Amino acid sequence: MKETFIKELVKADLNNPILIGGFPGLGLVGKIATRHLVKQLKAERFAYLYSPHFPYFVHVNKKGSVRLLRGTFYFWKNKNGKHDLIFFTGDSQAQTIEGQYEISNRILNFAKQYNVKLIVTIGGYRMEAKDKPKVIAAATSSELLNKALQAKAIISP
Repeated sequence: MKETFIKELVKADLNNPILIGGFPGLGLVGKIATRHLVKQLKAERFAYLYSPHFPYFVHVNKKGSVRLLRGTFYFWKNKNGKHDLIFFTGDSQAQTIEGQYEISNRILNFAKQYNVKLIVTIGGYRMEAKDKPKVIAAATSSELLNKALQAKAIISP
């Protein structure tokens, strides 16, 4: 494999989707949270992302079958709202800066095909929790940051 690619399993018909991404990272927070949402909403798998920038090993399941490391896209149709959801999580992050950019670019191009206008990412943040853990927000616009702050998120101390 020479470059990152996405293998679409089915073409999803989505309405104004929002992409929620959670990579494995600090404490696996992003991956665990995203997988929890996928399971709770019974989201459907619809594409895989493969990349030469993932580590050079395979995933072995409980039955002994092996597969390449990958990222997985899921979708959820929102019957009661104006936004469907696309979830993305994976087995690993890219091992180099160049790989991170290539994978991010593929994800963004894939999201563009589905007319995604908003992307939310979930991840861990190293900080000693003295009280109840908090949600820390950062955003690319003051409008988005204000929405997060109104929902009780805080800015990094």
